[in-house]
Amino acid sequence: MSWDVLLVRLPADVTSVHEIPADYIPEPLGRRDDVRAAVTQACPEADLSDPAWGELSGPTWSVELNIGSEDPVDSIMLHIQGSGGVLTDVFRLAEALRCKVLDCANGDLITPGHTSGWEEFQEYRDRAL
Repeated sequence: MSWDVLLVRLPADVTSVHEIPADYIPEPLGRRDDVRAAVTQACPEADLSDPAWGELSGPTWSVELNIGSEDPVDSIMLHIQGSGGVLTDVFRLAEALRCKVLDCANGDLITPGHTSGWEEFQEYRDRAL
């Protein structure tokens, strides 16, 4: 079971998936090689040995990075498992790629001041397991 979040470029005033204009086409994050370089710079411990997928691990969590095989890269899906302080690395990636973090479960943006989706996921996961 994972908590899925999307790293994507969105208009500055968007705070929820419901506010994204129907005709909005996100600006690509960049060429695959440039995106992979930005990921490596932001999180040097990331394993990017697979060109389409990456992995990032902390003491109590892991993240699979679905970079995809398209060039340019439109977005990166993060599949987060575990618990603890993973959001520091998620925000570091978002900053390096100049994008926002979208919680796929509730459609809200995740910001350093609004991280309730992560706590909600952990509570749900603990009840379900």
